[in-house]
Amino acid sequence: MPAKTPAKSAAVRIVCGLGNPDAEYAHTRHNAGFATIDALAARHGVRYWKSEAGAQVASISVAGADGERREVLLAKPMSYMNTSGGPLSKLARAHRVRPEEILVVHDEVDLAAGEVRLKLGGGLNAHNGLRSIADKLGSRDFARVQFGIGRPPGRMAVADYVLRELKGSFLDEFELTVERAADVVEDALRS
Repeated sequence: MPAKTPAKSAAVRIVCGLGNPDAEYAHTRHNAGFATIDALAARHGVRYWKSEAGAQVASISVAGADGERREVLLAKPMSYMNTSGGPLSKLARAHRVRPEEILVVHDEVDLAAGEVRLKLGGGLNAHNGLRSIADKLGSRDFARVQFGIGRPPGRMAVADYVLRELKGSFLDEFELTVERAADVVEDALRS
């Protein structure tokens, strides 16, 4: 059965970035979601993170299209990427947030490096983090900000590519894409 596109009128209440919690992964392509959440937190002056439902969580206030301010949770699951659905689903249940009120930021190998795209519902593109979230939420009806990282060069394994530490111009380009991804999230929060 094909996945439905989430209702566009559902206001985002949780923005969840996917990544791996250990410091060794901080500057890797696989941590695109965490890096974007950190950029959003910096933009909103977040000073306090708490541990809740297996995730690091901070609250920001945003104005929607109607001008009304609402609270949005920024979340970084502290499990590894492939099991991030557990903490996110617990957080969503605790705050009574439906799947269509969730926006997930993740790395995407099927999108050119530097490209950022908003996607509403749909397939999982063999992304284990998205699969975990869909399984635990029981739905694919969550929005995604796809952070393009491109395909690995030559015969390099995808796992090696996404977990390789970024340095020099690769890190610079990654950080520019983080800001673009944060812009896309901000636009989604305002709509």
